Amino acid sequence: MSGDLYRLAMTVLHPGYEGTSAPDWLRRALGEGLGGVVLFARNAIDDRLIRDFRAENPDTVVSVDEEGGAVTRLEVMAGSSFPGNRALGVVDDVKLTEQVGRQIGRMLADLDITLNYAPSADVNSDPANPVIGVRSFGPTPELVSRHTVAYVNGVQGAGVAACAKHFPGHGDTITDSHLALPTVHASREVLAERDLPPFRAAIDAGVRSIMSGHLLIPALDPSMPATLSRTAMTELLRGELGFDGMLVTDAIEMRAVAAMFDPGEIAVRALGAGVDAICVGLSTEESLHAIRDAIVAAVRNGTLPEERLAQAAERVRALSSWYAAQAALRQEVHDDVDEGVGLRAARAALTTQGSATLDRGPLVVEINTRFSKAVDPATPTGITAALTSLLPDTERVQLEPEGGELPAFDERPVVLVAHDAARHAWVRDTVARALALRPDAIVVDTGIAAAPEGATHVATHGISRVSALAAAEWLLR
Repeated sequence: MSGDLYRLAMTVLHPGYEGTSAPDWLRRALGEGLGGVVLFARNAIDDRLIRDFRAENPDTVVSVDEEGGAVTRLEVMAGSSFPGNRALGVVDDVKLTEQVGRQIGRMLADLDITLNYAPSADVNSDPANPVIGVRSFGPTPELVSRHTVAYVNGVQGAGVAACAKHFPGHGDTITDSHLALPTVHASREVLAERDLPPFRAAIDAGVRSIMSGHLLIPALDPSMPATLSRTAMTELLRGELGFDGMLVTDAIEMRAVAAMFDPGEIAVRALGAGVDAICVGLSTEESLHAIRDAIVAAVRNGTLPEERLAQAAERVRALSSWYAAQAALRQEVHDDVDEGVGLRAARAALTTQGSATLDRGPLVVEINTRFSKAVDPATPTGITAALTSLLPDTERVQLEPEGGELPAFDERPVVLVAHDAARHAWVRDTVARALALRPDAIVVDTGIAAAPEGATHVATHGISRVSALAAAEWLLR
């Protein structure tokens, strides 16, 4: 194995790992040219950890999913300080979206994180979508396009690279790609008019990275998911849309592709399709070496041209170089602290029906839904915590997913906390049963909402600490 080929293969691999400190094998891999590391909440992210990475390889592309709202890795226990995309789309103030993006970018810059896997540029055209939902700015390409650009400008204006995802668009699916392969049944014309405009807009705005979606789109390629399709990745994204930045896969252990091929084969096919960086959400030394060796073997046997691997590695290095060149900008924005922007945005996003004023602690009934795999399991909806901070005698009851027996109601006020009522008939039925017993109950929905007729209803349009606080303030006003 030539040292150069080995190093090229390592450069395009961007693994995640288990544990709160950098394992020895990861340190060794960084010293051997590993191109990137992907961080999750389980890794206890702080500046010391990232200094450890950079001590081994100063050019490491350190990446994280910090969308704001439901998808946060840095604020997972308390909830995000920023509302998610749907809330920003409801407000529809691009200046505010850019300010939120800038503060998220500033937070990452202070930790020396290279790349934010955000924003979601997906148009949530199917309200039943199980994985995008409130992670999208909304249901129309025009709305999503202008806020994608604003978010990209905000993050990159703080000296951190942004990443528009999930190309060519994950909004028109009823399957979560973490669990199975979704199919987008749309013509090329519909894709061009509905799904591609936000990505075109992001490219025109200079987005440094794009993430592929594990999506089968027969109009583009009837046999391979977009991540593994040269038609989607090279002909469409590189050729037609003109993107020349770093193209990264969504995590390759997701069942949409993992059910088809082993990790090494996925990596080789993705690189051949035109992808530059392989995101491996959870890796070990053995699995990392297996993927590396599969890439090297593919080059040696002619399956993967060495020129394609070299081009991919160069795009990874180019992203790292861009980040290094933004050092002065990151220093400039270090003191540009706007601690209130997230709460201002969350307050502006509230949609309300009816009226109510809580004067004592309510009984909060959480009608729990299972969040998508993109959301860390520890992420709270936050409504109960926000109400308790204002009314200490607040009490919570949690119902199991798919329903469950309602608690016995007494004279206390009742707050029903739902998520994605528009998506789940059982959530709507549970709310209706509760309202039949307590017509004065207040309904708070943190997702894609469906307001019950005649009830007091608050929609936050997302899960975050500030969205919960904004709702609690409204209920106590």
